[in-house]
Amino acid sequence: MSTFIDKLKETKFVQGVVYAVVGAFSYPGINLINKLEINGMEKLHDLPKQNVLFVSNHQTYFADVITFLHIFCAVSWRKKHKLGIPFYLLWPFTRVKYVAAEETMKSNWISKLFSLAGAITVKRTWRSDGQEVRRNLDPSDTRKIERALHDNWVITFPQGTTKPFAPGRKGTAFIIKQHRPIVVPVVINGYWRAFNKKGLKFKKKGSLLSVTFKDPLVINYDDDCDTILEVVMDAIEQSKKFMLRSKHHLMTTLDK
Repeated sequence: MSTFIDKLKETKFVQGVVYAVVGAFSYPGINLINKLEINGMEKLHDLPKQNVLFVSNHQTYFADVITFLHIFCAVSWRKKHKLGIPFYLLWPFTRVKYVAAEETMKSNWISKLFSLAGAITVKRTWRSDGQEVRRNLDPSDTRKIERALHDNWVITFPQGTTKPFAPGRKGTAFIIKQHRPIVVPVVINGYWRAFNKKGLKFKKKGSLLSVTFKDPLVINYDDDCDTILEVVMDAIEQSKKFMLRSKHHLMTTLDK
């Protein structure tokens, strides 16, 4: 069964249909009921169509990824600053994969359906069935990501959790060191306020959702994984420096 699902994931027609269906249902919640602000969208036009790794912080299971897919499809239709009317769903850009926990993508029929939109399922290195389990990086998972980078843009969330300022996973740094992709950091905000944890139900309508694409990172691929991971976490504003800055801002706000 899993082999059949994997083959469907590689079918551009199936992936395009899933994009169109999910995109049509999700567009109002992302860009009408809430307000989407996209910064740096114009930078995506100059990227090659392969070996590009987008690294981002994570606030919901699905709404973050769905927004990325909307933006990438809009970029393929030469949009530079906003989504506009979603005509791009008629012919979506499907050369996109995203890294997701195998456990999450098997949890229900919605997640199984969405896995057809290009999910690269990997085993969590720290958790399985709700239990804390430490594992080494699975070589088969790195091969999946390597194959995906060969012909696609790949989205990954180095923290692997929606908890803010959680430490990053060395697996992301290992992929960067081994395969030397163009690494584009992305910072998102507002999703935790607008949606529930899964990103499929509203918590607060009228929220501002922001997505900021930064310039590709300048990385010394010969550095060790710890150093590369530190660069990545700083770029997506989830390092200790930004955690302390956030706490200071919160304390200052409370004092007022």
